Amino acid sequence: MLIEVAGQQVFINSQEPRPDPRRATITFVHGAGMDHTVWTLPKRHFERHGYNVLAVDLPGHGKSSGTLLSSIGTMADWILAVLQALDLQETAIAGHSMGSLVALNFSARHPQHCRALALLAISLPMPVSDELLDAARRNHPDAIAMLNLWGHGKAAHLDRNPNPGMWRLGGGQQLLERAADGVIYHDLQACHHYQEGMEHAARISCPTLLILGQRDVMTPLRNGLAVAEKIPHARKLVLSNCGHSLLSERPNEVLDGLRSVLL
Repeated sequence: MLIEVAGQQVFINSQEPRPDPRRATITFVHGAGMDHTVWTLPKRHFERHGYNVLAVDLPGHGKSSGTLLSSIGTMADWILAVLQALDLQETAIAGHSMGSLVALNFSARHPQHCRALALLAISLPMPVSDELLDAARRNHPDAIAMLNLWGHGKAAHLDRNPNPGMWRLGGGQQLLERAADGVIYHDLQACHHYQEGMEHAARISCPTLLILGQRDVMTPLRNGLAVAEKIPHARKLVLSNCGHSLLSERPNEVLDGLRSVLL
């Protein structure tokens, strides 16, 4: 589905040409340098169960045109603008990594539009190393290599994939290579400079689930647990022997978690 927001073309992976305002809505927000495709499994599941599902491509990502947004806050405001363009009043929202920051910010600052929240692989703050930022700034292949290697747990590195023919590291590499020059650096900068997260976490009022990887080296488990302690009544799902790429490393367990909070 293609719509126009603030004069720019936005792509939303959705089964319907236009969402039905009478149905409940779920919005999925991807991570840095990624796009809507990371949400393929949960998107299809919730659509089959009668929900409006909006797996968005942020501006300048995937199939969306337009200028890259400058901060986590402007990305959250853009999500609200998407809902308004579609005549939708509220949504449940789930985000992964950078997308988790966007979802958190959206829920804290626009609570009347958020009925439930799922945060995958979150850390507050979410600092990025100088080495990674420098490689991303230069559009050097090392940036993608670092994100891909650090973004997967040990099992993925050993290619222990229960789905025959699927190569998680190869898929992650191809996904990040699709990003245009400057996109990864811009996204990492937005994560690095988002400092209000814990303040926003304390303001969350909707049902919330954090899905965390036990062996996540990019957003370590201890950081995610600290976020969970800050959000009133938040639940936690910790996936054992799982890294940062939860959606590809443990897709079925992630889907079960999403079902428990977004339905």
